[in-house]
Amino acid sequence: MMPLIVPVALGLAPLAALAEVPPALLLAPQVMTDWKAVFGRIEARDRLPARARLGGTLVELTVSEGDQVTAGQVLGRILDEKLSFQLSALQAQEAALQAQLDNAATELKRGEELLARGVTTAQNLDALRTQVTVLRGQLDAVIAQARVVEQQAAEGAVLAPVAGRVLDVPLARGAVIQAGEEVALIGGGGLYLRLAVPERHAAALQDGALMQIEGPEGAMQGRLERIYPLIENGRVLADVSAEGLSDRFVDARVLVRLPLATRTALMVPETALVARAGLDFVAVQTGDAVTLRAVVPGAPQTVAGVAMVEILSGLQAGDTVLTDGAAAAAAATGASHD
Repeated sequence: MMPLIVPVALGLAPLAALAEVPPALLLAPQVMTDWKAVFGRIEARDRLPARARLGGTLVELTVSEGDQVTAGQVLGRILDEKLSFQLSALQAQEAALQAQLDNAATELKRGEELLARGVTTAQNLDALRTQVTVLRGQLDAVIAQARVVEQQAAEGAVLAPVAGRVLDVPLARGAVIQAGEEVALIGGGGLYLRLAVPERHAAALQDGALMQIEGPEGAMQGRLERIYPLIENGRVLADVSAEGLSDRFVDARVLVRLPLATRTALMVPETALVARAGLDFVAVQTGDAVTLRAVVPGAPQTVAGVAMVEILSGLQAGDTVLTDGAAAAAAATGASHD
């Protein structure tokens, strides 16, 4: 079922004084806007997955759907037992090379003392120095390899890419996962509304246009900030920014009213209508005479805090309408139809 087009007044300045309705009102055309009611979907501007940087077993998971997280927060921990064995092997190699290096350094010192007494040759001393240099390089390489393994083990921590709310956690503790697999989905960076508007209304959409939003927190105002040029399935996609959108339910649908066109209309207070025999009348004062005129009212709406009704036919600009219809009907001299 297609949503109805609901007219709402834009030019409210002439009616601003109607907070207290005067006894008589001189009708003048008011600028109106025709609004198209559509549904918008609340979406997060940044929807990023927190992925595993290491393959292994998910041994810890600290978040669930709906939790608020900060950027860099640890969401879970992945354990790869092979890394601990590799680190133990490298540490053993480091200890062995360190012992060989200490022994080679001792031999080098002894060779220097013997060379000073003329007991050994410079060639033997050079061989000892080379051995010390080689062992020191091998030790540095093993230490670097151990640091790589330690860094790989540290990457088992799953970090939140952005601050926001956890939208989905597809895994459970104990799951075996591969590197790059999604552990949690984070929505952050603020919220916006994604609209899918029928393409016949595409020409009426304008960047920066103000629109009405009826969300769970109440009525609010939004601004059209982006219109996508690609039409899909007869729909034009557009983004609306609005302050105060709740991130409690992402992808929730809310009612949005889009401005399509402007026109002029005659508005009278709802209290000016009088119902008789199934017809609606409005009391019009002409000089000292009061006459009831049959009218066709439109949709009721609130303008500047006053319940107003659009008059589709029966009145014209310049008529003086009595706003207290019940009292005016008692004093009316008759009824007529235009």
